[in-house]
Amino acid sequence: MRQANPIFDNETRGWVDLIPPRQSRPKLTSDLEAKWLVIGAGFTGLSCARRLAEINPKDKIILLDARGLGQNASGRNSGYAVAHSHFSGAYKESQLEKYQRVDRINQVGLNSLRALVKDNNINCDWIDSGIYHTAADDDSEIECDHFINYLKKREIKHTPLSKEQLHNHLGTGWYKKGVKVEDGALMQPAKLVFGLAENLPSNVELYENTPVLKMDLGKTNKVITPDATITAKKVIMACNYESFEGAHPKQRAVGVTLSGSITRVLEKNEIKMLGNQSSWGILSLHSGGATIRLTDDGRIAIRNTAEYKNHHLLTDQQLIKRQQIHRQAFDNRFPQLSHVPFEFLYSGVEGVSANKTNIFEKFSDSLYYAGCFNGSGITKGTAFGIGIAEYACEYESSIVKDCLAIEKAKWLPPKPLLDFGAWFTTKQRFKGVGRDR
Repeated sequence: MRQANPIFDNETRGWVDLIPPRQSRPKLTSDLEAKWLVIGAGFTGLSCARRLAEINPKDKIILLDARGLGQNASGRNSGYAVAHSHFSGAYKESQLEKYQRVDRINQVGLNSLRALVKDNNINCDWIDSGIYHTAADDDSEIECDHFINYLKKREIKHTPLSKEQLHNHLGTGWYKKGVKVEDGALMQPAKLVFGLAENLPSNVELYENTPVLKMDLGKTNKVITPDATITAKKVIMACNYESFEGAHPKQRAVGVTLSGSITRVLEKNEIKMLGNQSSWGILSLHSGGATIRLTDDGRIAIRNTAEYKNHHLLTDQQLIKRQQIHRQAFDNRFPQLSHVPFEFLYSGVEGVSANKTNIFEKFSDSLYYAGCFNGSGITKGTAFGIGIAEYACEYESSIVKDCLAIEKAKWLPPKPLLDFGAWFTTKQRFKGVGRDR
């Protein structure tokens, strides 16, 4: 098997591998001028460009993606549109304002996506099925009790589930208890990204495979790509954890590498072994636990490793080793399906901060940044994209106010301290990875 490029790996492509190829947009090969430039065409960049176009229908908006569409976190996540975030620890009345604010942000993103999927007939296997949160060990059982109490206090619709009930719903006896949050959606994330891109307003120009190399900021901003220079009045960075030379002085997000495997399509008799739900999604109540999906097309997807690899994807050889962990976790949960092979294997990089918060900032009158969603990029990324567009247009909307009110991501030290700190923090945050929680 050929060694994968550690930065731009085209061997494994996440959820993009599961669907027919699309006609990609061209890369940028000639210089351009525009009022608006959005860097990053994932969920944040797509929603940002769309909102800018709605507010400024006569302006040209340039949208760049460093790779092919869906080749970054947007096409390598697990496909959860979360309505209500899980906060570790016991419910705190003093944190109610924060809880409410995060929920409002989630709802903006979720409602926006729901409307876009419906209005544009986007075929992305969208299902408003709710989301299961499960506990596989003693610590997670305590966390489950905390979460259920939180949901009760917040009057969020939910269903507590025993081990037996989970087995009936999901076909696995691995979990000790859990809770289903009734609001929230599942989808095929690559299909969703493609559908959103195909339905952009006409004044948005999307260019793929056009990485930014350098930014010269001033009264006129010049953004350098391999084959062209873009001159833009305002630049919005919607690129998860990445920064560029000349963009801002200090780093506050790093990329943590995750990996997952997806089975072949299950046969009808095999699906019958998986409880009474046609599709479902499981999130672990342990921060290092496994994320499990039964997809709409009858596959099981599992993701349960996280590590700091200096923002790189895993090589083929590293991925093969990680799949041994996926395999064991799969067989532990579904021994009745231990004969089912994995068909797809991939890694992806998510943006995380030291204090588990996001980035929403105006660095100057011409430079804005939204990103770093700590694993909740579909709903939060969509909402932050809307918010950063409105902020750059000087709107004083509720979503702008909520995004501005979030806790600031902490500054990170320069290399090599950054690499050691990120490695250590990731190891601690995801403690238990490989021990199957």
